[in-house]
Amino acid sequence: MQGLRRCSNDVVQLDLSSTVTTTNTSSTSLSIDVEESVEAKIQRLITEHPVIIFTRSSCCMCHVMKKLLATIGVNPTVIELDDHEIAALPSSSNRAPAVFIGGACVGGLESLVALHVSGHLVPKLVQVGALWV
Repeated sequence: MQGLRRCSNDVVQLDLSSTVTTTNTSSTSLSIDVEESVEAKIQRLITEHPVIIFTRSSCCMCHVMKKLLATIGVNPTVIELDDHEIAALPSSSNRAPAVFIGGACVGGLESLVALHVSGHLVPKLVQVGALWV
């Protein structure tokens, strides 16, 4: 499929500058409108997924984020961005990896771990419908 490449069982690399109109994978449905800017596509993906991580390929911090969330029982959507696409992330998170929960930027690995240690991560995940307890 043009514009979408599965890197592993749980990571999808999405070429945000591609001309794909709609793409479906077995675990995640990603729709792409060719008229959207990269920023608009990223913003739409953030609003469509309760937990989404934007990362670079082979990012060890992203791996730790995914493992932490999986331990809790959450399977986040993971999107790998090219270096030029990282700049299109919302200004609050123009670094990768960046995790968004319920459309709000949590930040990087340090912020995610701090949220978990403080006891606020699980309630936040329940609130956005990413986790049922």
